[in-house]
Amino acid sequence: MRKLVFATNNDHKLRELKELLNSEFELLSLNDIGCSEDIPETGPTLEINAGQKSFYIWDKYLLNCFADDTGLEIEALSNEPGVYSARYAGDDKSATANMNKVLEKMASETNRKAQFRCVISLVIDGQEKQFEGIVEGQILTEKHGEAGFGYDPIFMPDGYELSFAEMAAADKNRISHRGRAVEKLVGYLKHLK
Repeated sequence: MRKLVFATNNDHKLRELKELLNSEFELLSLNDIGCSEDIPETGPTLEINAGQKSFYIWDKYLLNCFADDTGLEIEALSNEPGVYSARYAGDDKSATANMNKVLEKMASETNRKAQFRCVISLVIDGQEKQFEGIVEGQILTEKHGEAGFGYDPIFMPDGYELSFAEMAAADKNRISHRGRAVEKLVGYLKHLK
């Protein structure tokens, strides 16, 4: 079984990724490798931030690693919150405050088109490869559901009548932006010698 570090302290993401990866890989968290520092993500794009995080682990620990950065991109808001999704309403990264800010800004909008976009940066032996996953949908006018995390209660993927927060984890993982990016990542890893 191959060992891979997932550069995150987010328990929700870690649990979701472990479900997606099944038993193909032994997934190590930052805690597992004794990394407790805040990893910088100061770039202006999801791609740069994801790379910043995975190279931080490679450079410091010499461990193969992947990291993701994810953003909610809303068409009517010129693709905001985008790279600032986690801290859209402030540096305390409150999911509730972030959702409330989106709902406020979208209150009078008829164009509700949005997409979640995830970029994964994989660093193996110091070489980077990136994978992207996108799921398109709509911003709801109010929160629906208790599951999931982040913006899940206000995002309804195209072709469904449920928000991400109302879906079973397995159903969400099958169609989610992160699920699609991880599928590409796993497909790539399976073909490595």
